[in-house]
Amino acid sequence: MAKVIGLGGLFFLCKDVDATRAWYTRVLGISIDDYGGSSFNHAAAGEVFPKGAQTIWAPFKGESDYFKPSTSDFMMNLMVDDMPGMLERIKAEGVELEGEPMNESYGHFAWIMDPDGRKVELWQPIEPAG
Repeated sequence: MAKVIGLGGLFFLCKDVDATRAWYTRVLGISIDDYGGSSFNHAAAGEVFPKGAQTIWAPFKGESDYFKPSTSDFMMNLMVDDMPGMLERIKAEGVELEGEPMNESYGHFAWIMDPDGRKVELWQPIEPAG
């Protein structure tokens, strides 16, 4: 039977597309391609995190405050390969963290706001044992 096997893209509206692209490039190191976006290769993430790389799809209750202080009805989670290095990069760019970084059994997390007021969750997976 046919089923969804992964997230094929994330598309969103911006107040200033060029400024948003430049911010994601400068602050998070995302390379923008000729089409104005970025392609993340699943195999590349799998090489770094063979068992831990995955995409999470999760609806939240309308009253959840997990996306705060954003008023957007979605939050993106971007996988990073080096959380300490990413936190240094973010700090050097003068971007404030939202709350304190958090370490869980399944990964390291930190949160920032993008120029359009969307909350961005950064996640470095931890390889599961075995």
